[in-house]
Amino acid sequence: MPTEALLDSFLRDLAPLRPLALWAHGSLAGGDYQEGRSDLDLIAVLPGPLGPRQAWRVATLHRRLRAAPLAAKLHCSYLTPDTLADPERSHLTWAHNGLLRRPVTPVTRRELHDFGRVLHGDAPAALLPPVPDLQLDDFVVRDQRDFWRPAVDKARLWRQDVWVDLGLLTFARATVTLRDGRLISKREALTELAALGAPAEVVEDITRRRYDTPAPADADRPARRAELTRAYLGPAIDALVTTYG
Repeated sequence: MPTEALLDSFLRDLAPLRPLALWAHGSLAGGDYQEGRSDLDLIAVLPGPLGPRQAWRVATLHRRLRAAPLAAKLHCSYLTPDTLADPERSHLTWAHNGLLRRPVTPVTRRELHDFGRVLHGDAPAALLPPVPDLQLDDFVVRDQRDFWRPAVDKARLWRQDVWVDLGLLTFARATVTLRDGRLISKREALTELAALGAPAEVVEDITRRRYDTPAPADADRPARRAELTRAYLGPAIDALVTTYG
């Protein structure tokens, strides 16, 4: 299986950095992983500190993997024991074929506690502080209000698959987290979207592209899908934030 081979190769290459732990979250850990379509979302805990030399070694490691199948989908954030407690802190991350810095959010942290997959070393509960419900809910509301709601007004974004997919799926998952206090998979989110009144043809399009054969190319589809998605998502986010904000 290309995924397991890639993970084995990555862990071997990571060994000289003496990782304390390597965890998977997202679809790979939650049982909804679709090889070739899903990202490989990882968290590595290194002894630290992560200065320029260590960042260079991380980048070199990932660049060596580029020729491997699925390597472009492997994303990894690098934490240290001294930096992993703060959910607002940005961490060295390899994603989209380059280095950047971003936080490990309360949603990711809760995923790791609830169903994180241990690929090496200590379990998440041994190193990561628990995520209180209030902290999780506050982050989910802020993410919908401050990131996704302004994005709805940027029409050009929604002609892209990634914005339609993530925008709607994240909204459905946010709704369930705030309403029921639990995290759900993307497959469950698609079912939830139907119950929440999302446009059926857009939900069907996402489902086909994630789990089946995508519909034939249609020059008019991106514009229509964007219009339907934005018309639904703006008011839906406003209502969610009003209820739980």
